[in-house]
Amino acid sequence: MKLKPLFAASLVALGLVASGQAAAQEKLTVWWVKGFYKAEDDALFAAIKKYEEKHKDVKIDLSQYPIQDMIPKTVSALDSGSPPDVAYADVYDFQVTGKWAFEDKLEDISSVINPMKARFAPNTVETTFLYDDKTKQKAYYAFPIKQQTMHVEYWLDMLTEAGFKESDIPTAWKDYWAFWCDKVQPASRAKSGKRTFGIGMPMGVDSSDAFYSFLTFADAYNVKMVDDSGKLLVDDPKVKAGLVGALTDYTAPYTKGCTPPSSTSWKDPDNNVAFHNKTTVMTHNATISIAAKWLDDMDNQTLTPEQREEAKKNFTERIRTAGFPNKPDGGKMVYRTAVKTGVIFKEAKNKKRAKEFVEFLLQEENLTPYVEGSLGRWFPVTKAGQASPFWQANEHRKSVFNQYASGTVTFEFTKNYKFTILNNENVWAKAMSRVVTDKIPVDKAVDEMIERIKVVAK
Repeated sequence: MKLKPLFAASLVALGLVASGQAAAQEKLTVWWVKGFYKAEDDALFAAIKKYEEKHKDVKIDLSQYPIQDMIPKTVSALDSGSPPDVAYADVYDFQVTGKWAFEDKLEDISSVINPMKARFAPNTVETTFLYDDKTKQKAYYAFPIKQQTMHVEYWLDMLTEAGFKESDIPTAWKDYWAFWCDKVQPASRAKSGKRTFGIGMPMGVDSSDAFYSFLTFADAYNVKMVDDSGKLLVDDPKVKAGLVGALTDYTAPYTKGCTPPSSTSWKDPDNNVAFHNKTTVMTHNATISIAAKWLDDMDNQTLTPEQREEAKKNFTERIRTAGFPNKPDGGKMVYRTAVKTGVIFKEAKNKKRAKEFVEFLLQEENLTPYVEGSLGRWFPVTKAGQASPFWQANEHRKSVFNQYASGTVTFEFTKNYKFTILNNENVWAKAMSRVVTDKIPVDKAVDEMIERIKVVAK
């Protein structure tokens, strides 16, 4: 009987110890976009587990959201004064990172980035060196995770059925697009008896593929809309001429009936779907998610052996990943890269631990598995990551590697954040619509586009 009070006291003491341990464990709130593939999420979970094992006094509270929900949820959290400590989404760079830096909403993480700056490949970490209008200075207000650029995907078996070889594909700009439209499409329809289209041209206002693809066409015409300080150059007649050339070429497949009529309303997944359904012979896409989908299916044990074998044939034999043709002036394409960024907010509750976690995540042994978990959909931002044998493992990844090896240029929004607003509005796809739907001349649509750029980004 005398032991009972002692036993009870011991339990109380143990409870106090346990509650004391719980109280001592800090919480780090992390919001992260849901991965495209399970392997991406698994690599993130593994990195978080490693961090928690190393820092036993920290518990990471991870919330994952679909890509389309990340910005609305983050903006809502910012407005309420309770943002997460660390946040990452694949579209922050396109739409909000530069704006948040300008508005003094992001924490300066130069202390994290500067010691590791030499590890990053060209035109990666530089895109996170952003301007804060309150401090009137630039600093590292974001951290680079991975990057993407524009690729061409085509069905080799459909090309062969139409009576052409890969060596028949022209390398000159005008000839290249005419080949898919004027030669491959009619031959494909004649041989297959199906209403196939030579090209899948993303043109929807709600599609980032549309503006990324159009701006790649503008790059082909050597268009430079801002200088290195972010000042607009759109009043330069050469800029207008380049935009007219790009918009003329981009809308031509639609006006000639060489892209599905629905492409004017496509969202980001739709050109992938049309390609997978073999409605289109070729499309351009800002990642190799089209090829990687079949790689993922090859190992998907929920599919039948026959389905997995079909996926293997698609990935290894039937689909090709390639770069763009030569520019209209005959020069080689230099591709624009979109560096995907994460942030720590100025109002974060635990900025010290947030910086510690970001530094940990950016270590090569943690970052590389995460990037490679996307099966080639994203390209590394570090030199060591790019040198990984992973990028030589199949022809699709080799093509991506070779595109990046030839150099990159960055988006306008890395120099003038207001271009994120123009991308959100998708002035580029609106100009396409003015041409193909409203039937106005290309030069008038470009004039309207330039006026809007000047209103927003001056």
